[in-house]
Amino acid sequence: MFSFLALRPHSPFPLSFPSPHRLLPKPSLFSALSASLTLTLDPDDRPLHYGPSLRRGRRPSPASPPSRGSGDGPLIDRASFARVFDVPALRVPVEECAALESRLRGHLLNWPRVRNVARVPGDDMEPEFKRIMRDSEGDGGDRLRSLARRVDGGSDGEEVVALSPVMYRDKLAKDFNWRGFVRFRNLAKISRPKKKKKKKKRDGEGEGIEAKKRMEKSESSFLELVEEGGGDGEEEDDMRGLLGADFHAGRWRGPTRLLLLDERYANKGIDELPEAVKVVLLDDSQECMASIYELVQCRLTLFYNYWQMNELLEVLLPENMVVPTGFETVGHIAHLNLLEEHLPYKKLIAQVVLDKNKPKIQTVVNKIDAIQNEYRTMQLEVLAGNHSLVTTIVENGIRFQVDLATVYWNSRLATERQRLVSGFTSSDVVCDVFSGVGPIAIFAAKKVKHVYANDLNPIAVEYLERNIVLNKLERKIEVFNMEGRRFIGSIFANQRPYSITQVVMNLPNDAAEFLDAFRGIFGKRRGENGDALPKIHLYGFSKAQNPEYDFHERINMALCETVANVEMHRVRLVAPGKWMLCASFTLPQTVAFCKANWSLE
Repeated sequence: MFSFLALRPHSPFPLSFPSPHRLLPKPSLFSALSASLTLTLDPDDRPLHYGPSLRRGRRPSPASPPSRGSGDGPLIDRASFARVFDVPALRVPVEECAALESRLRGHLLNWPRVRNVARVPGDDMEPEFKRIMRDSEGDGGDRLRSLARRVDGGSDGEEVVALSPVMYRDKLAKDFNWRGFVRFRNLAKISRPKKKKKKKKRDGEGEGIEAKKRMEKSESSFLELVEEGGGDGEEEDDMRGLLGADFHAGRWRGPTRLLLLDERYANKGIDELPEAVKVVLLDDSQECMASIYELVQCRLTLFYNYWQMNELLEVLLPENMVVPTGFETVGHIAHLNLLEEHLPYKKLIAQVVLDKNKPKIQTVVNKIDAIQNEYRTMQLEVLAGNHSLVTTIVENGIRFQVDLATVYWNSRLATERQRLVSGFTSSDVVCDVFSGVGPIAIFAAKKVKHVYANDLNPIAVEYLERNIVLNKLERKIEVFNMEGRRFIGSIFANQRPYSITQVVMNLPNDAAEFLDAFRGIFGKRRGENGDALPKIHLYGFSKAQNPEYDFHERINMALCETVANVEMHRVRLVAPGKWMLCASFTLPQTVAFCKANWSLE
């Protein structure tokens, strides 16, 4: 279907079309029209971006482009990411700001993380002083100047008579009136001394120094009014020093705010503004406010702290490289899974991740190799931050202590753990064969009658015991450090005070191989105490086109029996074409009571 949505509002191509039933041109006409569009539109005439970009705007000084720091200095030159944008603004009274913001909502800047309303520095005053200044606006400031002359010892029609400091002090003691005095002699110089004249700098040089100073203060943005030139006269200079740089021609406009307009209207006259903005500036019905509403030009500087992680990496990494955007959070640790093409830039990527996620993230690591050892621990490399891999994780109100260097943890399974535990009841007894540091066992202990938790890794068992104490569940969890088959045989063979009703086998890579341990598990005590057959929750991976069928067949092969009524749940896609699944089924009687010679070897 032919569409004109790609045309910009100011495109030179005419937008007058025939009736709707003729909007679908013939193929020949469509080809000719496409060719004309290609020739007419400027190749650089691209749609406006929403929000600021590092590739737009200008740098505050003729510094080097964004790059990595020197070998001896910081890894990233943060000052080089400062960008300056010219934006227009309406300067309006504080009282009118909220109404105008709602009225002009569609024409405001509306940039992410930038407020549309800005405070004018030094543009506030006490209410009493504001009343005095407002009363003096009607006579052009004559009343204010007359009041200042009387304070200095003169009359309205005479030149100011300079009094000695002693006589001036005596006069103040006799005539002092807290409502009448606006300006004491030399008060402006005492309270707000004039700034020293600085050497004239080349264009952009001062902006660069200012940007670096503000970068040290960790600011994300800074807005300033473009200088418009001041008035003349010694009295005005004194009042400017007393009341602020916004005092002009003996009048004070009162507290104001800046409504930032869309950047498209920068450096444009009033005639080029949208009608809604023109009405605010030129409406004759608001003559009393016309002198207060004014269009001003501002300079908005965005620093390194403003830009998001993906925006920084798009500039720092080569142009055609895929930008890494996600990572797993484990307490204060960010766990990256970088591609091979990212490895030459791994420390640079880690530093950006650390900078943009402080203080929550304090360490950034990357997995060096796939999990291959029997304890299922990951080989991690610390890329940025502190080197401590011991952290505390809070998951749904439960605290866990883990050491990623020696135990296994996966935060992405939090939803699956909650789904599994939600199916347990208060009368259940859970056997967790591969418990790790106890995420499932501890969540289950909050709900069920009792839990038997086991793991082969002695360090994981140590952290499991810590987490049990940390969550005050010592009486509901019994801990074991055994090989999986031996644990299954011993836990069912011994006369335990509680009969096991739920068995969790969360070792996706190898758990199915341990199912043979259940053959003949009840053979020697058939029918004793009316033992109920446990429900098994088995996790595994599958790359087959039909993963549920493939995983079901592997369960049948491991048990040497066809298992009916298997509930399959897809947990998550761990890699392209590779699913993690959970199979839940009740242990068949033919398996539990078969004649098998069980040994604990």
